[in-house]
Amino acid sequence: MFNARKKILKDKGAAPTELEEEVAKALFDIEVTPSSDIKADLRDVVITSAQEVEAKNRSAIVVHVPFRVWKTVRKIQGRLIRELEKKFSKKHVVFIAQRTMLDKNFRQRGIQVRPRSRTLTSVHESILEDLVGPTEIYGKRTRISVDGSKLLKVLLDPKDKDRENVEGKFATYSAVYKKLTNKEAIFMFPVVEAATGGRTGDVAAAAL
Repeated sequence: MFNARKKILKDKGAAPTELEEEVAKALFDIEVTPSSDIKADLRDVVITSAQEVEAKNRSAIVVHVPFRVWKTVRKIQGRLIRELEKKFSKKHVVFIAQRTMLDKNFRQRGIQVRPRSRTLTSVHESILEDLVGPTEIYGKRTRISVDGSKLLKVLLDPKDKDRENVEGKFATYSAVYKKLTNKEAIFMFPVVEAATGGRTGDVAAAAL
């Protein structure tokens, strides 16, 4: 467990939770498995936190990683998720990069210009992309109800190779996005007309 602890990056004095230790151990086990084809990439991967989120049909483990290692995680995201979901049976696993958000009072911190990547909108867009990865987002639509509430429809790439598995995670994506952003979203694959390649409508997500 000592070696596994090196996979956790916490603020000084902060103790990891039991779940974070379990995730770190799982990552370390994959890293030291001789037959693993992602062990080299995992050497520099650490986590900052892990939390469990209850979804409609099963719980999900949300793993946050430092932004500096996100490029590496993104490269192996699909394979890493599959390996971790084998170890945490009956649970979905998602990875989110840790990003710093700057509010409108950023000048009080001595910062003259707020980068667009640090705005609330940009960070929430990035969380959306991280959440569904490695599946690509095909399109987004916002539906506004009579009472003013908003619902984001997220259309995923209909050509995704792992489509069947991804469809089983729609409710998880909605629950995690709600937990992290306090915004409502549903996920679906669009119906694409085979002959022309044009869009003909949407397939509603299980998250409804």
